[in-house]
Amino acid sequence: MLGVLALPAVPATAATAVPASASGSAPTALSRPCERPGPWVIGTKAVTIRSKATTKSTAVGVLYKGHKFTVHKSSGNWHYITDRTTGVKGWVSGTYVYRDVRICLD
Repeated sequence: MLGVLALPAVPATAATAVPASASGSAPTALSRPCERPGPWVIGTKAVTIRSKATTKSTAVGVLYKGHKFTVHKSSGNWHYITDRTTGVKGWVSGTYVYRDVRICLD
């Protein structure tokens, strides 16, 4: 036998937002860290480093999660990096190496 649970009706309150310009001056990207791009991250255990920005090119190394690396440039969904742990340079897919996403909830 199923019963019905009756809950008291609670009136909804309206949410309001204050435009950024109403506070006197608009915040800059430096004053709001959530608007700056986050750090580069490796979204898997390991990524193949390739000689060219294509999956058909020669593998020149492996970038492991936890390795320090520098992104020099991007082309489409590929990033040219230097693995600072091993010194290997090459291209990695943006599917696995990307900027951390940040969001403001104020």
